[in-house]
Amino acid sequence: MSRRGLAAVASVLDQAASSATNILVLVLAARLSSASGFADFSMVYVTFSVLLGLNMAYVGQTVVLEKGERLPSVCRSGLAFTAAASAAAGVALAVVGLALAGGAGRAFLALGLVLPLVLVQDGLRYCFSALRAPERALAADALRLVCVVPALLLQPEGASAGRLVLVWGASALPALALGLWLLRPSVRGARMELRPYLRRGHLGQRFVVEFAVGNGSSQLAVLGLGVFATPLAVGALRGATTLFGPLNVLFNSANAFGPPVVGRARGKRGVVRLTALMGGALAVVGAGWGAVLYALPDRLGRQLLGDTWTAASALLPATGAQYAVMGLGTCALLTLRVLNPRATLSLQVVFSLLSVGLLLGGYALWGVAGAAWGLALGSAAKAVAGWLRVARIEVPAAPAPAAESVTA
Repeated sequence: MSRRGLAAVASVLDQAASSATNILVLVLAARLSSASGFADFSMVYVTFSVLLGLNMAYVGQTVVLEKGERLPSVCRSGLAFTAAASAAAGVALAVVGLALAGGAGRAFLALGLVLPLVLVQDGLRYCFSALRAPERALAADALRLVCVVPALLLQPEGASAGRLVLVWGASALPALALGLWLLRPSVRGARMELRPYLRRGHLGQRFVVEFAVGNGSSQLAVLGLGVFATPLAVGALRGATTLFGPLNVLFNSANAFGPPVVGRARGKRGVVRLTALMGGALAVVGAGWGAVLYALPDRLGRQLLGDTWTAASALLPATGAQYAVMGLGTCALLTLRVLNPRATLSLQVVFSLLSVGLLLGGYALWGVAGAAWGLALGSAAKAVAGWLRVARIEVPAAPAPAAESVTA
């Protein structure tokens, strides 16, 4: 296998290890906690997930787009900014935790204490991706997984949310230490600059808006559907989407770690050829996964989703179609990130809002199945618009000057 192929495999495995960690943390916390304790833990974990996404958008995405001689400096600066910003956010969360009463307050206080550890450890993944060393990220994230599971398993049944958050966060220390040790040779002597992250016009600001619109609008739309629909309809949509979790791993890998790999292709034609192949492969995988789920016997389906299976299984054709076209759309956005990073914001805003409208309109006309097909149609429209935008991009023959940086 070529070096590029090994890097792609390592990136996918790294994303899988990170996703498995998040899933197992929630499963173990649910098993150890009381119902109220897990509610507190879930609220804190959602807060962490939002902060993680914001850091990925503001820092991580700009780091993986960087190349050239500035890369070591950008990696070191990005980690330093993540450490400083997460420490400030941690102080704010600790203040909130002290102001809140009961288990929720202690859980937020615990999150404030461990937030810098977990965000800096996650930020290392983007540095290794940009440095074309995803196997180092895989080593650190595999250690993270190996540490957090036993640490939580050792906790007593009925452990408080605050205790579980502290254990979860502290278990990141070995992976953080390993990651910093592996990164050190690549950034030794590099200059650290925090000013670019504070300047108006920093590219990460656009990516934060994309994150907020792309993720927030769809989440709020499904939750808002509960105002008009029954909880069963919302649960069916959630259940059907949950079954496609493994594909989210692939899409997140392409989005987060694809730019350094794709950026090595020659010119626009080389980039488009590579991303089109990736998009076609993801579309086939999405359609195939949907077909496998649709063919599952009801007995196995109920073991996966319980009573929600009956309603969710009826939505699998629509959700399978959605994920198939999402593969094409993800790679269209990846192409734009490499060729013209500033071209993605308008697409995300317009077509995320369109998807919300199609979801609500589909439900009004054809019920929950119409909502699912509305989401699929919205994803298809975004994919088509993305590739049309790619076709219109004109890339200059000469490369950009090395002094120019996406963090400037």
